[in-house]
Amino acid sequence: MTEIRVRPLTEADWGQFRSIRLAALEESPEAFVAKLADEQEYDEDFWRARMRRAQRMVADVDGSDVGVLSVGVLDDAENTAEIFGLWVRPDWRGRSVAATLVRSASQQAAEDGYDRIAYWVGTDNGRAVAFASSFGFRPTGRRRPMRVTNGADGEEEIAMVLALAEDRAG
Repeated sequence: MTEIRVRPLTEADWGQFRSIRLAALEESPEAFVAKLADEQEYDEDFWRARMRRAQRMVADVDGSDVGVLSVGVLDDAENTAEIFGLWVRPDWRGRSVAATLVRSASQQAAEDGYDRIAYWVGTDNGRAVAFASSFGFRPTGRRRPMRVTNGADGEEEIAMVLALAEDRAG
């Protein structure tokens, strides 16, 4: 079995993150709130600032980047981290890369002291809902218009949340 390694990227890894992010935008433009042409123009300062705003994690197999995701803080949600920007190279889909990334992100969020981690999923994307549910993510009442650049007018996404630890308030 091929070993999938996940490691966090640092600000110094901005070039590596830029490369995989641009590959993701080229391959799956409909999945992101950005355009390839715009992001190709951004300079090193932009990419370094982006690295400081969230934890970026890359999945690696035998020295080759095969997937990426980011973990940030969910706006307006107490002590909740958020997974976003999940992408896996097409030739590695269905081979546990996304699952390994989500497990690693959830573990890191728990180690960082978060009680929950959220993942926004398109309400019409049964495969993504099933994927998130398989980890124990449960739907919340939070919905928003789909945030992508492909003109998905009228589509919604829902925040699904996974409990990482017992609430500390109790």
